[in-house]
Parts: sequence; structure tokens; C-alpha cells
Amino acid sequence: MGWWVYGVLWYMTVALVVGVVRVEGIGANWGTQATHPLPASIVVGMLKDNGIQKVKLFEADSSCLNALSNSGIEVMVGIPNDMLNSLANDYSAAQAWVSQNVSKYISSIRYVAVGNEPFLSTYNGSYLNTTLPALQNIHTAILKAGYGDKVKVTVPQNAAVYQSSSDLPSGGDFEADIHQLMVDVTSFLNETGAPFVVNIYPFISLYDDPSFPFDYAFFNGYSSPLDDNGKTYDNVFDANYDTLVWALQKNGFGDMSIIVGEIGWPTDGDENANSTNAQRFNQGFINHTLSGNGTPMRPNTPIDAYLFSLVDEDAKSIQPGNFERHWGLFFYDGTPKYDLNLGTSNSNSLNLVAAKGVTFLAQQWCVMAPSANLDDPEVAPSVSFACGNADCTSLGYGTSCGGLDAQGNISYAFNSYYQENNQLSSACQFSNLSVITTTNPSSGTCKFIIMIDTESSDAGGAFGGPRVNILFLHFFLAISIIGFL
Repeated sequence: MGWWVYGVLWYMTVALVVGVVRVEGIGANWGTQATHPLPASIVVGMLKDNGIQKVKLFEADSSCLNALSNSGIEVMVGIPNDMLNSLANDYSAAQAWVSQNVSKYISSIRYVAVGNEPFLSTYNGSYLNTTLPALQNIHTAILKAGYGDKVKVTVPQNAAVYQSSSDLPSGGDFEADIHQLMVDVTSFLNETGAPFVVNIYPFISLYDDPSFPFDYAFFNGYSSPLDDNGKTYDNVFDANYDTLVWALQKNGFGDMSIIVGEIGWPTDGDENANSTNAQRFNQGFINHTLSGNGTPMRPNTPIDAYLFSLVDEDAKSIQPGNFERHWGLFFYDGTPKYDLNLGTSNSNSLNLVAAKGVTFLAQQWCVMAPSANLDDPEVAPSVSFACGNADCTSLGYGTSCGGLDAQGNISYAFNSYYQENNQLSSACQFSNLSVITTTNPSSGTCKFIIMIDTESSDAGGAFGGPRVNILFLHFFLAISIIGFL
């Protein structure tokens, strides 16, 4: 496989869904892995204000589903992988899940995603034997509940489930090791009338491969298009999309419709993750979608898609990279990051509409005390602790706060921890190194946040408790931040 088609495979996923009348146009993924998530009612209002008529949830969060109920917004709701075993082996568990999370919210639910990338190699085959039975049980439970014509069931797959033998889209086929399993899953979904949903992340192509052509990740400006038997590809999205088309076609599913379940660009945490690139990519994709031109293998076919994602999530794992917490079109507080025309009926020209009714904590920050010394031996462990229990992903080379000096980096770490812990006075006591100030320390593109005031604001853990299981790594981050290396 070559970079021009497959540099993005690690972050592509697939799901099978067809047959239901769908809301067309741009939707959004609504993730909730945040220490202080926006209230669900405010998010639903923001969706409506921006004309977004469909969302994808990664789990059946009751607050989200309640807020979306009877809103007119279409929902794809997910089931976590850790539920697959029980759902596969106990039909009553599937019935109970459908009763609680579909029947109760039937006015909004259109799709159920059973599991998420269950065939990912890092799971070491843990879900190979349970995914299809779980899918079948949920589907049967939906049928028996009387929703079979309205709700379709899918299973998101990592794009490593297919590959190309020629480095071209036309060489696409299911991965040999799981080929029969993929045919079985696809056959079941096809029989139940489901379209194919694929998540495509060209950003990862740049992140993983320094030699990847920068402009090929976008929808304009690439001067060396790929030729595949007369079909021309000037962007990696179309190439990946059509690789999937070929894989489906070769296995007898050429007529399955496709939904792009996730696609987007982060704005921080990496040198290529910034608002300029994100605006270029997302607006390019939206324009490509709204044009109705489709792809070389599916010309003049509208692309149905969910942008990833709606709002930043500061509690997401950063194992893939620091950018993971910065995929949102909106900052953590519902403030738009850049101009974007969604092409929706409610969209206001080039401007996204900010969340309304958001409340904040007091206008105060925790920073490094002027009297503190950078050579103090407590500095490094203090920064390590703060970053290990809060969010320091905006620090480092090429990030929004990459221009801070050592004192600025330390202050950012302290403030991140202080805000995440709801401005408790005890959260700004770092061995006499810190002080609370009412002077905003933000500088240039680097914003020192004030946290949202919300009832769920204690989700990040109590003062002193580690939030991630890789805390020891932050000691080395702390040394780098301070400038010792």
C-alpha cells in the first residue's frame, strides 16, 4: 500500500448501514470525553442554530439522548466494545439495551453502531467472535420492538479491514486475514438494508508520514494527481473512498450506499494541527460534498457525512497524539474556532454560531509566582503532576502555545490544573511556586482558559488523583517544558 491511498488507513473506520430515508448534508460527531462538558441542552441549541440536522454519539449518554429527543435532529447512537460479549451471548441483554436506548428515544434514533473498530489489531482478536452475534441480536431486538423499518444497525470497522494489492483504489479488497468475516458482516448488513459508513482522516497521513504530499491531504492545490485507469485523484479522501467502493464491488456489494461517519482536522497539538489548516480542510470537504460531484467511482452521487467533531474533548486519550483533544469545530466552551460555511439552511454565511447560555468560573488564573525560581527542584515534579492530571496538549513545538517561555509554560500547566479542578484554592498550591491572579496571562494564540461552570465539572477527578495511566511520562514533558533540554 502506498501513501497516496493508504496513509490514512490507521484512522479510517468502516460501518455498514442502507435503506432508511436519511437526513442529507453535513452532520457532526458529538463526543463527551470532557472534564467539563457543555450541558446537553446547550449543545442541542447550538446544533439547531447552525442547521446541523444529524449527530453521531459514541455511547448512549442519557443526558444527550434526552436533549435530542423530539428535537428533529437525527441520531446514530453507539454501543461500546466492552458490551459486545454480553450482547452476543445474552439476547435479553440486547432487548434491554434496545428498550432503554432506542424505544425510549425512537423519535430521534435512526442508526445503532454496535461496537467501534472491533477488528482493530491492537485488540488481538478479542471481538472477532462476538461482533457479528451482537450485531444480529441488537438487530433482532429492534425488529421485535417494531422499529425495523426506521432504525438500522451498523458496526464501525477500522479501515485496516480492507487494503489494495496495487497501491491504487482499483486494487481494493477486504483484508485477507479477516476476509470471510468481513464478507459475513457485510452480507448481514446488506440483507438488512444498510449503507456503508467510513471515517476518513487525511490529517493522519501527514502526521504519520513526513513525506506525504501536504496539498494531497486537502481539496485544492495538489499538482500531481494519481491516475487509476483513467480515473483521476487529486486528494486522498477520494482515493480512500473509492478504495472502499472497489472492495465492496469485488465482494458483491457494489450497490451499497456509503456514509462518511467521521472526517475532520484538529486545531492544536501538532505542527500541522491549526485553525488555518482545519478551515482549509473542512471548508474544502464541505464544498466538495455540497457540489454533488461525488468521487471518480461514484460520480454525481452526494456524499453523506458527519464532521469530526463538534466540540473539543479535554479528557480524550492522547496516546495517538496530543491533537486528539482538539478536533472540534468549537472550543470546549462552544466558541467557534474559525469561519466555516456549513451550507445548511440555518448557517449564517461564513460564521458558525456560538453556544448560548454558557456560564464560566471567576476571571482568575493560577500562574507561576514572580518570586519563584526556575531552578527550584520542585518545579519539574510540579509541572509533571499538573500536566498528568490536566491538559497540556497546547504546549510544545508547533502548537498554539509553542511560543511561551519557560515561565509561561509552567504557568499554563498550573492554570490548566487549577481550572480543571474548578478553581479550588488547593489546586493552586504548588510548593510555593504558584499564585492566583486576576490578570489574564494569555498571549497571542495561546489562551489561558477559564473553565465552564457546570454541574458535571468534577468529572476530571479530585485534587491529587491521576487522570491518566501514563503519568510518569509527564515528568519528561515537564523537563522539556521548563527548558532543561
